[in-house]
Amino acid sequence: MVMMMKKRSKNGRVIRNSITGYLFVLPSFAGFAIFMLIPILYGFYVSLTNYNGFNKFDFIGLQNYINMFHDTYFLVSLKNNLLYAIVTVPLTIVLALLLAVAVKAGVKGSGIFKSMYFFPQVCSYVAVGIVWGIIFSSNGPLNLALKAFGAENVPTWLQTSKWALWAIMLVAIWKKLGYYMIMLLAGMQAIPKYIYEAASVDGANSVVQFFKITLPMLSPTMFMVIIFSIIDSFQVFDLVSIMTNGGPGTATNVLVFRIYQEGFKNLHYGYAAAMAYFLFAVILVITIIQFKFQAKYSVD
Repeated sequence: MVMMMKKRSKNGRVIRNSITGYLFVLPSFAGFAIFMLIPILYGFYVSLTNYNGFNKFDFIGLQNYINMFHDTYFLVSLKNNLLYAIVTVPLTIVLALLLAVAVKAGVKGSGIFKSMYFFPQVCSYVAVGIVWGIIFSSNGPLNLALKAFGAENVPTWLQTSKWALWAIMLVAIWKKLGYYMIMLLAGMQAIPKYIYEAASVDGANSVVQFFKITLPMLSPTMFMVIIFSIIDSFQVFDLVSIMTNGGPGTATNVLVFRIYQEGFKNLHYGYAAAMAYFLFAVILVITIIQFKFQAKYSVD
């Protein structure tokens, strides 16, 4: 009898503790459900309809997803976005890594790099887009400088489909360079100094130390930087909207800007939602692949 009472008392404490724990978690879960989970599920349902803001939610299944791959404008925006990612991600990471190495090595004047290159990160995309739009204008400072050096046929950067996307890529790299430099610098500074000291004793020079110690030990930070930069590359919108508005023609139209056009200009909410979930799937697949390969190049 006593054993049964003790068992019931213990079970009662376990239940009370569980209830208390759930009550502490409830506010966070409620916030997540209201502001994240429900909108995500609702958005997916909208992507399966032809809703335009006025008509009823007519269910059409996967038709929006099928239409995407027959939509010339969508395919062009996808191609532009892939080119944007292929160019900006590696260049940003390589340049950020070189700057981080220079700052860590204490190169003369490198102290100001941390401020100078991080400053664009704290500026709004709107301000950056306006300033660089002026720089890239036909009679802007860049073309005036090129003419001063003897160039005759200077390009109209943002007014021609040949150069517009490349100009935006340049601005995007400049904007994010300092942010990733700080992240990589923090990763380098976390590597124990005694490893480098032991390598120096064994006769390893700075180049060998960089490739045999720094890069392998930096792989977790590098992995995070790659994921962030890829996600950033597929979420580009502000610079395109401010500098070119997707033009000239469709030369700088990217996925998020195309979603904006379909959803908020053409009022094709169902179709825009389908494109948004396609973009989500692309980012998810890339992230999963990165996680799969992380174990091969990361050092615990």
